[in-house]
Amino acid sequence: MKRIAILGSTGSIGTQALEVVREHADKFSVELLVAQNSWELLVKQAIEFSPNSVVIGNRDHYQKVSDALSGYDIKVFTGKESIEESVVSSEIDMVLSAMVGFAGLKPTLKAIEVGKAIALANKETLVVAGELVTEAAIKNKVPIIPVDSEHSAIFQCIVGEHSPIEKVILTASGGPFRNHSMEQLRSVSKADALNHPNWCMGQKITVDSASLMNKGLEVIEAKWLFGLQPEQIEVVIHPQSIVHSMVQFVDGSIKAQMGLPDMKLPIQYAFTFPNRVNSNFPRMDFSLQHTLTFEKPDTERFPSLSLAIESLKKGGNMPCVLNAANEVAVEAFLNEQIGFMAIPKIVEKLLSTISYIERPTLNDYLQTDSETRIKSYELIKHHQLIWK
Repeated sequence: MKRIAILGSTGSIGTQALEVVREHADKFSVELLVAQNSWELLVKQAIEFSPNSVVIGNRDHYQKVSDALSGYDIKVFTGKESIEESVVSSEIDMVLSAMVGFAGLKPTLKAIEVGKAIALANKETLVVAGELVTEAAIKNKVPIIPVDSEHSAIFQCIVGEHSPIEKVILTASGGPFRNHSMEQLRSVSKADALNHPNWCMGQKITVDSASLMNKGLEVIEAKWLFGLQPEQIEVVIHPQSIVHSMVQFVDGSIKAQMGLPDMKLPIQYAFTFPNRVNSNFPRMDFSLQHTLTFEKPDTERFPSLSLAIESLKKGGNMPCVLNAANEVAVEAFLNEQIGFMAIPKIVEKLLSTISYIERPTLNDYLQTDSETRIKSYELIKHHQLIWK
C-alpha cells in the first residue's frame, strides 16, 4: 500500500488522482490532502478518503473545514507553513505536487529534503528553481517522476534505454487559436481561451496552452528533468494530441508514447512506477484515427514560446521572472482586465526590467518572484487601456 499526499487535491490533477486511488483502493491510501480555496470539495474528499490530515491554504476557510470534519479522525491545518510541515510526515511515501504555480515550490523542496518520492505535476517548481530542485533530489536520492503528459511520455520512452538522447520532441495541440490570425487573436475572450479542443484542465494551464506559454514552461521543465541542453528540445504542433511526445536517440531512431488524451494514465504510471497496473481507461482505436499531423509552432503569433526559450538560455533567475509575470498576466486576463495578446507583452517587459542573477539562492528566487509580481501588477494598473 503506497501512502500518498496530494498537494492541490481539488484541482484538475488532484481530482483525477483521487479517481486513480478510488479505482485501486488496494494499492494506494491518501495520507494528506491540500487545497487552497475549494474548502467544500476538500471536505467531501476528506470524508471519502479518510486522510490523516488536511490543509486548507486560505486561512479564511479554516473554521468551516474544521467544523465540517469535527466528527472525523482527521487533523485540520491551515496556511502555507502547515503545508510544508505536513509533507514531512513519516506516514507519507509519495507526494503528488499539483498545486498551481509558484506556490508548489517550497512544499516540494521540503518533501525532497526529507526523502519523499515526488510525482511532479507542478511544472513551475522546475521552471522557477530547476537547478536548486534537481540538486536537492540528487543529494537526497529522491526520484522525481513527471506527471505532465509530455514529460511522462519522454520518461516512458527512456526507461530501459542506455543510449544517449539526441533530442526530445515535445508535442503541443496548438490550443483553440492554432489557426487564428493576429487580428483575431487581439479580440479573443476569456471563454474562447478556456475552450481547449482536447484537454480538460484548470483555467490557468488552459490559458497557458492557448498562448503556448505552457509549452515554453515544459521546455524549461524538460531541461531539468532529463539533463538536456536547450537545443536538444524541439516543439511541434500535433493537433490530435495522440502522440504525447517523442525521443530521438543518437542512431536516429525515434520512440513515441501514444494514447488518448487522459491525464489519469500518467498519474497512475507515476504512482505505480516501475510497474504498470490494469486500468479501465479508454483504449486507442487506430481504425478511427485516420490522420496524425505535425507542424512547426508559429512564434510570431505565439511569442510566449520564444520568451520561455530565451529565458531558459539566459538562465539564472530569468525563468522565475517569466513564470511570475505570466501568472500575474494570466490572472489579469481571466479577470478581464487585459486582452489575450497583452500576456506576452507583460512577460517580455518584465524580463527586461528585473535584475539578472546568475546563480540564485532560494531567497533570491523568492525575492525575484515577489518583485516581479509587484511590478507586473503596477504595469497592468498603469497601462490598463493600452493592454486592452
